[in-house]
Amino acid sequence: MTDRFQWHPKARLSAAGQEVGRAVPQGPVADATAEGLAQVIGLPAFRVGAPDQPPPEEGRVPTFETLTSGSTGTPRRIRRTQGSWIASFKVNAGLGIGPGARVAVLGRLVHSLSLYGAIEGLHLGAAVHLLDTLRPDRQGRYLKQQRISHLYATPAQLRLLSEGQETLPDLQRVLVGGSKLDPALRGRFQALAPAAAICEFYGAAETSFITLSDSATPAGSVGRPYPGVALTLDAAGELWVKSPYLFMDYAGSPGGARWRDGWLSVGEIARMEDGFLYLHGRAGRMVTVADQNVFPEEIEALIEAMPGIRRAAVLPMADTRRGHSLVAFVQGNSSTEPVVLARLRGQLGATRAPKKLVWIQDWPALPSGKTDLRALEALLPWPA
Repeated sequence: MTDRFQWHPKARLSAAGQEVGRAVPQGPVADATAEGLAQVIGLPAFRVGAPDQPPPEEGRVPTFETLTSGSTGTPRRIRRTQGSWIASFKVNAGLGIGPGARVAVLGRLVHSLSLYGAIEGLHLGAAVHLLDTLRPDRQGRYLKQQRISHLYATPAQLRLLSEGQETLPDLQRVLVGGSKLDPALRGRFQALAPAAAICEFYGAAETSFITLSDSATPAGSVGRPYPGVALTLDAAGELWVKSPYLFMDYAGSPGGARWRDGWLSVGEIARMEDGFLYLHGRAGRMVTVADQNVFPEEIEALIEAMPGIRRAAVLPMADTRRGHSLVAFVQGNSSTEPVVLARLRGQLGATRAPKKLVWIQDWPALPSGKTDLRALEALLPWPA
């Protein structure tokens, strides 16, 4: 393998069933479409999406830009070497991704997970299917009809697929990233794809793969370090990563990742037990409630694991007595509210449990599928 992305001779690319062939490059910036992707594979520098931003510059080694879409800020451009992804392609080839594999990507190519899955498949010789233009019910039908063997998806995308009744007997492996996969959703999707190994990985646009989980991973953990990844925790519990998969830097406006002696942190607070990583949440989202440090992500995971709940987001609101208290925005069956509140108070205590549930059926989401926390903040009835 070289240090530049290649279109494998056996690779095929299609968008919702329409095959797309190699194309003559029109420039280093392409639309976030199958046609756009076909135009940039093989270039020494490129970006898919954000056509209004300056084009990427060529360097000494092949590079490209991806877009971050974190849930609390505007998308940023990050620069990485093409070799930083190729290094993990070599690992994932052992998961069966290569000639003969049929890989589907559900999200838009502006999301780094979707872009990764598409480029990896083309580089390794798979048939790559981009399905972002199809509704979830039609995506499920397509996966079955095309006998898709490998699927890249976020938990939010799997949740929509699992609401259908389409069984997926040919699905062999599901690679899930973007946020934590709750046990209830894992069980529902496993029932639709009984032969599939569901591999959840934890990472970020800046780090790529950090950990990978499988059926032997303990509940609540995001798995063991991905091959080639070294992890360490500082005195505050902040996670630092060293690997061949790390990004170079931000292009344009700076982001939140920090470097220290070759180690990178995206601000995640975590713990290690018996070689497995457990996440508490981002330091930037941590809130103090009655002198206790609370990570909203942990409470969101509790809520989303409850029956009748599809999505949850926990935000702080001003409280003159406690400094902050919490409100939970929830999507799902609102008749479960008494049960949800009772369980939260029983597991978290009266102080840390959200004081109020706000039910929203039209869930605000970013292009990556993550919750748009800023949109929810605007709905808070009290200053956050």
